[in-house]
Amino acid sequence: MRIHFSVLLPIVLSLLYSLNPCLAHADTGAMECVIFNEDGRQKVKAPLGLPDLVIPADNLMTPEKIALGEKLYFDKRLSFDDTVSCATCHDLRLAGTDGGAVSTGIKGQKGGRSAPPSVNAAYMDTQFWDGRAPTLEEQAKGPPANPIEMGMPSHQFLVDKLKGIEDYKKRFQAVFGGEITMDNVAKAIAAYERTLLSGNSPFDRFRYAGEEDAISEQAMAGMGLFVGKARCVTCHQFTASHALFTDNNFHNLGVGFDTGNEKPDLGRYEVTGREQDKGAFKTPSLRNIALTAPYMHDGSDKTLEEVVEFYDKGGHPNPNLDGGMMPLKLSDNEKAALVEFMKSLTSSDIPGS
Repeated sequence: MRIHFSVLLPIVLSLLYSLNPCLAHADTGAMECVIFNEDGRQKVKAPLGLPDLVIPADNLMTPEKIALGEKLYFDKRLSFDDTVSCATCHDLRLAGTDGGAVSTGIKGQKGGRSAPPSVNAAYMDTQFWDGRAPTLEEQAKGPPANPIEMGMPSHQFLVDKLKGIEDYKKRFQAVFGGEITMDNVAKAIAAYERTLLSGNSPFDRFRYAGEEDAISEQAMAGMGLFVGKARCVTCHQFTASHALFTDNNFHNLGVGFDTGNEKPDLGRYEVTGREQDKGAFKTPSLRNIALTAPYMHDGSDKTLEEVVEFYDKGGHPNPNLDGGMMPLKLSDNEKAALVEFMKSLTSSDIPGS
């Protein structure tokens, strides 16, 4: 993996890397990103349609750290029985998801929620569907010690396992100047994940590069519905300068409350203990949404068409249903236009795919 460091003026960077500055090298397949310093902060130059990504001061990026994080991300030895890696549930060919309704860990065990995308996860204010991890670093610590996911008895067990691998001992010494620790394992993985930025979709080229023919007339009609009658933009936000397609907030849509389950997943409530958070889950980004089926935290909607139908009926009633959920009364043509618009959010430059 090679990273170009630059202190070029932002306007020059914008001209040179306006589409996608994080791409696989044509000859080596390694990721190349533009990392620069501005206003005393390290940033990753973002692809078209996304804001430049600010890097936390306690985990500045270097080529060696990102290369180490990439190796860890794809290494199944991070699981107890050497069968599951980060990439198992966060496959970059699927925009960092796994195509399952819920994720599958060691010994074929099933989790309770679908895998959120790792691509563009760096733009999320919190991690996991319930937001229990405040950073990518904290998120990276979760799966290894989860008995269903990677199954390590403890973080220390993983650290000791990695210490027995000479290549990792050398790499951690070179990057961090010391022995392997769980904190530094998480920092390396997070550094790599901050290169997994994906914009430059047909929508981005239409909205932010002025390519009038980048999306179809049906998709344009869908965009009008998205910001108008269907009110999708209330939670899946975009602005004049960039589009995250999330409000980074938590909402109860009634998902899981229509299954007859006496104990539905309570989501954010399990983190905060606040009554109003029962059944609330984080708003996912819609970028690359056509690649990340099935949908919702439990994978209960198999297609984008099913998602639109769910919202059109106003979700499912329950005591904590979000106040913005109400029947939309969309026509069949309007539903189809919304789906077509969402398909226009698929990037042509998904990192590592």
